[in-house]
Amino acid sequence: MSEERVNINIENHIAAVQLNRPDKMNALDIPMFNAIIAAGEKVKEDASVRCVVLHGAGKAFCAGLDLSNFDMDPNSEINATPLPKRTFGIANKWQQVAWTWRTCPVPVIVAAHGVVFGGGLQIMSGADIKFVKADTKLSIMEMKWGLIPDMAGTQLWRHTVRDDVLRELTYTNRVFSGTQAVAYGFASHVADDPFEEAMALANEIATKSPSAIVKAKKVFNAAPYLNPEDGLMMESLEQEEIIRQHNQIEAVFSSMQKRPANYKDHR
Repeated sequence: MSEERVNINIENHIAAVQLNRPDKMNALDIPMFNAIIAAGEKVKEDASVRCVVLHGAGKAFCAGLDLSNFDMDPNSEINATPLPKRTFGIANKWQQVAWTWRTCPVPVIVAAHGVVFGGGLQIMSGADIKFVKADTKLSIMEMKWGLIPDMAGTQLWRHTVRDDVLRELTYTNRVFSGTQAVAYGFASHVADDPFEEAMALANEIATKSPSAIVKAKKVFNAAPYLNPEDGLMMESLEQEEIIRQHNQIEAVFSSMQKRPANYKDHR
């Protein structure tokens, strides 16, 4: 996929998805929203993809909403009323740019640098694992414009960020560093070269049984919303679907025989 807003390069079972509007620090306008959602759908549908690395072209990951799209016309799509429809399952269009990465069946790794503001931070937060440069500038920026974060951030952050920290950063739109992002729970690792380290991890994940990886992500996504009884039952049911099947047996024998595994696509 090489449309002007998002590039996708798939090699060795890894989809490198690049936000490609560097002249605007990958800021979000309507075509950018559409392209990111389309990219998410494309990698979901490709059974050969075992991991996704999401990154930004140029000097920033994503600077958030393109303010040239934020005008006082209530009929423009980005400001449209009434309440945006749930056009993507439980999510509306604006939430889907972040939520699509959480619902992607395979792991998504973000490599972030430069600026990660507002909607950009929410997109980053949809990933399973996040690498950032130490000097990256991040912010829950919406309060600056008299708004609240509404691109799935509240559902994504509540599992990883301490409540009082999240409230402070939302109420003040304070800019914080990549190092602080790891301490606060917004990011996983500080890296000198986030893309290089994200790709290294993606390559490692791609060597594992894709069936087991997909099941693990499915269980982790569901676990916070289940009571213990349902959570334990889900573990058992998902395990039952992969145990003694080709990929599970291949994982055992390839490890014992010290050779690369020959896995079947996960779907």
